[in-house]
Amino acid sequence: MSKWMERLEKLLEAGGIKKDIVLLIISGGALLVSILDAVPLPFDAAWIAIILCGVPILLEAAIGLITSFDIKADVLVSMALIASVCIGEDFAAGEVAFIMQLGALLEELTVARARAGIEKLIHLTPQTARVLENGVERVIPVQEVEVGDLLRVLPGESVPVDGVITAGQTSINQAVMTGESLPVDKGVGDTVSSGTVNQFGAFEMRAVKVGEDSSIQRMIRLVQSADAGKAKIVGMADRWATWVVVVALTAAVLTWLVTGEIIRSVTILVVFCPCALVLATPTAIMAAIGNATKHGFLVREGDALERLAKVSRVAFDKTGTLTYGKPQVIAAVSLTPNYSRERIYRMAAAAEQLSEHPLGKAVVACYRNSSGDPLPQPERFEMVLARGVKAVLEGQRVLAGNAAMMTEAGISLPADSGAQTYIDRGCTVIYVAVEGEPHPAGYLVLSDTVREESADMIRALHDCGVQPVLLTGDSPSAANAIAAQLGIREVHAACLPEDKLRYIEESRQPVCMIGDGINDAPALKRAMVGIAMGGVGSDIAVDAADIALVDDEIRELPHLIGLARKMMSTIRLNLSFSMGLNFLAIVLAIANVLDPVSGALVHNAGSVLVIINSALLLRWKKR
Repeated sequence: MSKWMERLEKLLEAGGIKKDIVLLIISGGALLVSILDAVPLPFDAAWIAIILCGVPILLEAAIGLITSFDIKADVLVSMALIASVCIGEDFAAGEVAFIMQLGALLEELTVARARAGIEKLIHLTPQTARVLENGVERVIPVQEVEVGDLLRVLPGESVPVDGVITAGQTSINQAVMTGESLPVDKGVGDTVSSGTVNQFGAFEMRAVKVGEDSSIQRMIRLVQSADAGKAKIVGMADRWATWVVVVALTAAVLTWLVTGEIIRSVTILVVFCPCALVLATPTAIMAAIGNATKHGFLVREGDALERLAKVSRVAFDKTGTLTYGKPQVIAAVSLTPNYSRERIYRMAAAAEQLSEHPLGKAVVACYRNSSGDPLPQPERFEMVLARGVKAVLEGQRVLAGNAAMMTEAGISLPADSGAQTYIDRGCTVIYVAVEGEPHPAGYLVLSDTVREESADMIRALHDCGVQPVLLTGDSPSAANAIAAQLGIREVHAACLPEDKLRYIEESRQPVCMIGDGINDAPALKRAMVGIAMGGVGSDIAVDAADIALVDDEIRELPHLIGLARKMMSTIRLNLSFSMGLNFLAIVLAIANVLDPVSGALVHNAGSVLVIINSALLLRWKKR
């Protein structure tokens, strides 16, 4: 029996939305013919609608009852259809079936549109890869690529797996992963993500993350886990639907016993069907998820938005969340009139050209971004572990490093250089000196810079009545400097992972946690809602969170919170309207004001209205 039921379910699902549209057009035309009675037929045209739209409903109800004794809307609709046919109200039965199918189609279209923005990720998954073995290229399925394989990517192709470029230079379109509208230049040593598109030059890369570990697959898993059916509010609606069926049957039987008119009982069955209650709620959630996706959020759990609507505090990690997480040169300071600030900057960048240290790379990158002047190539280069670099530039031996390097080289640091002020603010100082001179020529100041959108986002949170909180492992001075710049009043500095977790657990108000690192994972998991920076965040942080921010544009956070609150108000409105309409319609049916035809029209029109109301969430924007 179960095999037959499975086959029947597959048969009913075959064809999808296109099939449903065709059936509705045919059955709608049949109902119109039945009303006008313009075309003579040997049978009532309403039966076309009953067969095309009603039979699937009857079968769905039978499958639910037989396989799992699941009493839902289809059961009551089936009873209304059968009762209408038995008393000769063929048009009423056809109308009920048609409008029920129309409501279901509207729900499917809403869900399909909501998911369209995220499901296209699946179609971006590369299918093949060019593997290089002993200089010979061969094309293999991307599933067969292993970590360490050497791959070649041609212009116009998608990057098959995550990896590091080993040869060549190119421009990569990263819109699918980061939302950036412009291509990003990449060269040897740069990382590339699966699913991104190689636009110009060919390059070779070494595979680092393959299969399920690749970036595009991780995003797909987030998409597939976005299930509106997990929301608590949907479960409540499903439970109500069962009781509504019981109440409707009881009211129909009592009305028949008291009045002796079967048509009133049939009308009660028609108008008291809980379709609006059951259908409109998940469409509101899915429409909200679709809206969130268009603004860069991937919602892993349907009830994450329901929980987010209750949040009154948002706790932020600092590095990589409120800041870019990449050091930038924010100042160049000269300590002697013999060297200008521009020359200090140029000397440091030239000395660091061959450095593999992230701070050295940051100095070179910042100089090239801010100046078009070419850098002299170092004649000799030496990297001193945990100290800095030494290089011979244009005949001068230049040192660029920390205070310990200067001391070991016999170079004394002036007490009034102003460097300590920057260090107290959490900045990094790189001293620049010429060997043989007693004092440094100057120094560079590097700091993790605040995101441009952070200040506006914090102000918008205040306007929403949400209190921002800073939870960071940085020193109190650095944390307070960032907090003052952004207008955050509550600061917790020098936090270990357990300190962040403890704050979440001890908070008396619902807290949303936003972070990007492994150390944020416990707090992300424990918070009322966890949001991970999906672009720069670690895999562990993303897996622990309820929502991933793919493009790292935190300016959209106030929109997400407003969307969650709007979704809940839409659901409450839908529930109230549908239940109120049902009870009003049953009173009118008992009073014989509504017959089965008009009752079906009123009830199903209400279902369509609440679904349309849910669909409006797709275009909702925070003012």
